[in-house]
Order: sequence, then structure tokens, then C-alpha cells
Amino acid sequence: MKSFLKVLMLLVAVSFAAHPACADDYSETKRMFADAGASNMFDSAYGYALFPTIGKGGFIVGGAYGEGRVYEQGKYIGDTSMTQATIGFQLGGTGYSQVVFFEDKRALREFTSGNFEFGAEAQATVITASAGASANTSGSSATASGGKNNASTGGNGYTNGMATFAITKGGLMYEASIGGQKFSFEPK
Repeated sequence: MKSFLKVLMLLVAVSFAAHPACADDYSETKRMFADAGASNMFDSAYGYALFPTIGKGGFIVGGAYGEGRVYEQGKYIGDTSMTQATIGFQLGGTGYSQVVFFEDKRALREFTSGNFEFGAEAQATVITASAGASANTSGSSATASGGKNNASTGGNGYTNGMATFAITKGGLMYEASIGGQKFSFEPK
């Protein structure tokens, strides 16, 4: 089982490492989120962390990894990476884009102060071409749309000064698991 998991995680990592994020990926990813209804968030947020591609895979135990950039008032200030470990029923692999908005300077400082972690209670608004859902300790939500150009973000409020959105890029993953995301930050 351990060998199978290692092979699965290696395949997911290699598939997403083969497509490194470049400046155009960040511009395209930002535009994709803006077109999906988050343009007001880019305009009003103090800053944001943008991840063009996060790869996720699992078989009972799973994980995810992605690299991104952090922006303060529209200026690129450093690089970030996200790792995630999950446990529970899960099978498959997927890729998605993610943005974390920071409502104010305090929230950005908290995120960039070193290793920041979203616990299992964190919630992301999912913007997909198919149905998506997320749950946390205070409830659950679901969204659906016909495609990335007519998706809606719905419920885009901040929690503890941060708001997270995700857009599924592809793949197939069955999942009923629990885990958290851990972020690191490296100044420019």
C-alpha cells in the first residue's frame, strides 16, 4: 500500500511539475477568477496569493502541492507553496487553481509570517464547470455552473480576514476526507 501511494503521489507531482507556472500562467489565472465573478475581490482586497495549478491525488491517504505568488496591493512581493495532507475515503487525482484573498494588512502579514496553516475547518468557494461542494464545522455549501466563463462565486465573504476560491482544472477524484493546507512564504 505504501508503495502504491508513493507511486501515485509521484505521478501527480510529475504531471504538474511538467507544466511550470510562468508569468503568463499567473495573468491567465487571475483573469479566469475575475471572469468567474471574483473581479471585485481583486479590486477590494489588500492582497492575494495566486496558485495557477495545484495537483491533488489520493488513495485513502492523499496530498496536494502547488506553487504560487503573493501580491500586496497589486505588487508581487514573494513566492508561496501549498502542501496538503488528507485522510479518509479518496481515490483519484485532480488539478485546480486557487486564490486566497487578504482583507487587510494584518491578514497578509499573518499569511506571510512563516508557515501558515488552514485547518480542517477552512472553507473554499468552489467555482467549477460541474458541481462542487465544500464543508466546514459551521456548515456546508455547494456551487455549480456551466463553465468557467459563466461561473459565479456566491458567498464571497471573508473569514478571519481571508477568503479562498478554487477552480477545478481537470481530473477525477472521489473524496470524503479531512485535512488542512499548509503554506510557506519566501519574500522576493
